[in-house]
Amino acid sequence: MQLSPEQLQSLNTQGFLLLPGLFSSAEVDGLCERLPALFADGHEGNIIERDSGKVRTSMGLHLRDDRFDALVRHPRLVGPALQVLGEPAYIQQVKVNVKAAFSGEVWQWHYDFATHHEEDGVAKPLALNLHVFLDDVSEFNGPLWFIPGSHNVGAHGAHLDTATTSYPLWVVDAPTVAALAEKNSMVSATGARGTGLIFFDTLLHSSPPNMSPWDRSIFSLILNPVSNAYTQPTRPDYKHHRDLTPVAALDDDCLFA
Repeated sequence: MQLSPEQLQSLNTQGFLLLPGLFSSAEVDGLCERLPALFADGHEGNIIERDSGKVRTSMGLHLRDDRFDALVRHPRLVGPALQVLGEPAYIQQVKVNVKAAFSGEVWQWHYDFATHHEEDGVAKPLALNLHVFLDDVSEFNGPLWFIPGSHNVGAHGAHLDTATTSYPLWVVDAPTVAALAEKNSMVSATGARGTGLIFFDTLLHSSPPNMSPWDRSIFSLILNPVSNAYTQPTRPDYKHHRDLTPVAALDDDCLFA
C-alpha cells in the first residue's frame, strides 16, 4: 500500500494523517480477542493505572503474541511508513494504549522524540508513529489531540514528569503548548475502529481522561530508520526493541494466517 500525493502533502503539512477503514472489523476482532490474555499475563510491559488498577499500556506485544507480530509487518502499515521514511527501518516500539471507560488516565502534552532522544540516544526525529484504532474513537472517550503543524517547529523543550500518572513521560510545558495552540489551533483524531493514523516524531499531542462509558484502545507501532538507531541501550527490549533488522512487509492477509 502506498499513500497518494494528496495524502503525503496532508501528512507533511499537518504532521498527521487519518486513514479511515484501513483494517476491517474482522481483522480488528482478531486482534482484540488476544488482548485479555495479554493484559492478564503478568508481563512487566503491562503498565497499570495508579488509581483504577487497570492496564494503561501493554508494551512489546510483538514479542508476546504471533498475531501482533504479524501486524507490525502488515503491508498497510509498513508500506506507507517506508514510503515516507525512504530508507530501511526497524521496529522500535509496539504497544496498545488503553483508556478504560470512566477511568482512563490522561496523556500529558508531549512529543515522542523527547523520550527517544533522552532515554534511548536516538539522534534525529525521524521515527513514524503508526496507529490502528481497536475501538471507535470519539470526542468523548479520550481521543488524541494534535496541534497541527507543530512538527515543523522541531524538538521542543521537555522535562520528565514522574508525578502526574503511573507512566513517566517527557512532557512539554504549558506556555509552549498554549503559544502553539493559539497559532495553529487543535484537532482531535477520531474515527471508527479499524481507522489508521500516522504522525511524526515531533508532533505535539496529548489525550484527555476517558470519562465516558466507552473503552478506547489504540494499537501503536513506531518504526525508526536503521541509520537513526538508538545509541543508549538502557531501556528494556519491550520499550525500545533492540533488533535492528529492517522490517519487511508480509502478505496482506497475514492476520488470518
